Amino acid sequence: MEFRLLGTVSVDTRRGPLPLGPAKRRSLLAALLLSANTPVPMHRLTACLWDDEPPSQARGVIQGHVSRLRALLAEGDAEAYGVELLTAGDAYALRLPETLLDAQRFEELLTLAREQRDPADAVLMLGDALALWRGPALGGAFAGPPLQAAAHSLEESRLSAVEQLALAYGRLGEHHRAAAVLRTEAVAHPLRESLSAALMTALYQAGRQSEALDWFHRTRRLLADELGIDPGRELADAYGLILRGDPVPELLAARPKPTPEAEPVRPPVPPRPALVPAEAHADLLPRAPRGFHGRGAELAALGRAAAGEAPVCLVTGPAGVGKTALALWWAHRNADAFPDGRLFADLHGFSDTGEPSVTEVLREFLLALGVPPRRIPESAAAAAALFRSLTDRLRLLVVLDNARDSATVRALLPGGADCVTVVTSRHRLEGLIASDAARPVPLGTLDAQDGTALLAGVLGEERVLGEPVAARRLAELCGGLPLALRVTAARLAGRPQWSLAHLADELADERGRLAHLAVDDTGVPAALRLTVQHLPGEAAHHFGRLGHHPGTHFDPYTAAALSGTEPPAAARALERLGAAHLVTETAPGRWELHDLVRLYARDLDPAAGPQALTGVLDHYIATALAAAETAQPGGEPCFSLPADFQRPSAVRDFTDRAEAMGWLAAEREDLARAVTAARAAGLDDRAWRIILLQWPQVVWRSRDNWVPLLYTALECARAVADPYAENRVRTLLGWVLSEEGRLADALTLLEPSPALARRTADRLGEATALINLAVVQSALGDLDAALANCTRAATLAREEGNPHTEMLALLHLSRTHLTSGAPDQALHVARTALDLGPEHEEAARTSLLHTVCGEAHLALGQEPEALHLLERAADEAESAGYDEGAVRALEALLRVSGRADHRKRHEEAVRRLAGEGG
Repeated sequence: MEFRLLGTVSVDTRRGPLPLGPAKRRSLLAALLLSANTPVPMHRLTACLWDDEPPSQARGVIQGHVSRLRALLAEGDAEAYGVELLTAGDAYALRLPETLLDAQRFEELLTLAREQRDPADAVLMLGDALALWRGPALGGAFAGPPLQAAAHSLEESRLSAVEQLALAYGRLGEHHRAAAVLRTEAVAHPLRESLSAALMTALYQAGRQSEALDWFHRTRRLLADELGIDPGRELADAYGLILRGDPVPELLAARPKPTPEAEPVRPPVPPRPALVPAEAHADLLPRAPRGFHGRGAELAALGRAAAGEAPVCLVTGPAGVGKTALALWWAHRNADAFPDGRLFADLHGFSDTGEPSVTEVLREFLLALGVPPRRIPESAAAAAALFRSLTDRLRLLVVLDNARDSATVRALLPGGADCVTVVTSRHRLEGLIASDAARPVPLGTLDAQDGTALLAGVLGEERVLGEPVAARRLAELCGGLPLALRVTAARLAGRPQWSLAHLADELADERGRLAHLAVDDTGVPAALRLTVQHLPGEAAHHFGRLGHHPGTHFDPYTAAALSGTEPPAAARALERLGAAHLVTETAPGRWELHDLVRLYARDLDPAAGPQALTGVLDHYIATALAAAETAQPGGEPCFSLPADFQRPSAVRDFTDRAEAMGWLAAEREDLARAVTAARAAGLDDRAWRIILLQWPQVVWRSRDNWVPLLYTALECARAVADPYAENRVRTLLGWVLSEEGRLADALTLLEPSPALARRTADRLGEATALINLAVVQSALGDLDAALANCTRAATLAREEGNPHTEMLALLHLSRTHLTSGAPDQALHVARTALDLGPEHEEAARTSLLHTVCGEAHLALGQEPEALHLLERAADEAESAGYDEGAVRALEALLRVSGRADHRKRHEEAVRRLAGEGG
């Protein structure tokens, strides 16, 4: 299996390319591949699929495309390649080995080519890299602004590779080949001056001076005509060199063009008078880290951040993620960019040993710069002023490691415009961003491939290659945290008789995982302890309770329920924890914990576990109740609350149906996790309620694999011996089974339901059970039983004063009359139901009733009335985004109307229903 972005967006398999379908589905795939193995939030996917105001059903369209992509990947045997399309709250992530992605292989080949000393090897690798391109990047996708930017970036990388290939040919003396490679691109990009300058140089070196000069004049005219500008310095210098007949400087003829992660941070500048003794080259940098792997994107980002004037680069991330290693690796790779020296200070911002004073750090810096001890001022302010003065005209690197606050960093910043400062911190240091325009370089965890490479760097490739599956499992259990991976490797290195699988089995047990990730006084627990001990009390309290969250994401309401506080206090605590990189904000107001951080937080306050779990379960119940009431106003409550229900301090409000349904969809995975945790804690009374409260989403997306979860709810209802709960679950589960076409299973589930409802005097529950039973009986041909049950259900609902349920019963009664060949009765019952409908009744139900009325008029030979009602039903369904209702109404219309617009609308609704809308 191979994923392609360098050309038409496609997925190739052994059986041929997958039929991806419409452009928007290719756009969705492209957006997921551009952030492979990283959750892509819904708002970013929306921006990729629409370049103007997205439609109201944008979320549903994206969900449909995701569902179809999952099916296509399954058909392509994606699981065998380690490919999986995951739901991560309100985001999606495409997990795959990056070797399957052509853009990743392209970047890897470019990196390898840059590292080759032999230009012949570089030519081979660059040729292989460019051969991966099969047309313009992201072809066949809908080019929303984010994808346009990505395609432009990929094209820039391709052109850079072409220029590198030409330089490599030049180093081999094959200037004709260099010119041929460059001419093709220069013709396609006539205003790109770097290409034209390179082509002129290659032609000149190939002995084709007149062609080189002709190309200059052609480019000069184009620049003047198209842009109204003169040639830039690069083009003018090449022209002057050719006119003079000078030899091409070795720098141009023999060196590949530097890349973002490898290029010196500053261009050459004229020598300056030394401000310190010539022999005092300052170098306090520790050795380069051993076993450093991956981080190509972050190294490139650090290189870009360091390219401005007097830049302050801020490398941030959680404890153990490898911030210091990244900074040191980059510093050693770019040593030539800092001829005046490299300074380093560990500020111990998260240490038991205490932080050094600013004066102590400045003293070390000034001594390294050659200042005699007696000339170093005693006050911090004076020492800082001298440091800024001495560095004013130097090209110097300053690395400030483990900074805790912005004020300490400000006092240690050098004064020169050509100085670069790299700061690492577990805090975001937003004050430094505001005051000194610090450029953040966030550092996340390693993917499984780089994590495995890190293990191999310590243990040796042979040992890791001998157990590749276990090695990948270890990397995943360590959560991609470099510190955890190094501790794991250290344990294995000291125990050559252990297999990787043995340690993976030990780490799989969450109860002892952190203990296995500690060696002496280092390891994940020690690193996290140093971060947590600097938290204020309120933030520390919330952090300890978050460890007991059964789900993956949380918002301030969830955090407040876990901690027994108010949402505003929880929001403040989350911001503080986010600043310390203990939690990560994945979307506005939506946070998550790294697995190892979660285990550490859980151990801080284990006794609070039961109370925190009950609090968050009851929070889910209260919030889902509010969502259901907003999504289906006037609908009957599913149940009473548990006797020991802990009402949350606040429950979020939902402004409309779309927001409520969006919450139910986004929280589906975490609600399932909450059910699992509730069952494990013996709280089955909460578990079945959490499942049942998702009924608006179940009804709206009935074929979205709800059956296993509903069977769990049935087990919970039986476990607490609650016939009320059992009936309610049977009723919903039976309906879902009938929608999936499993009529025999549905009948078996539904037949006992009315009796269960009668045992608990649940008359509305009995009515709903009778309706769903009647739907199945009608589908199986038992029309008399279906009519009787619908009639009984309507009577029960009327006696209980519930027009919502009565209307539902009459809808199915009228359809059953229509099926049994009594259109006049069907029309009468449907009109009665429409007269009952309250103003807030959902458009989906009124659409279905108008469809029945229209079909009844057709059966009675009253075609004008039928056409009017069916048109109305189709409009109502389409406006509500109810594609199933639209299909039903338009199918009825097409039986009597040959209009092209009806056929087109029907085809579009069918495509949307099949997940192919766009």
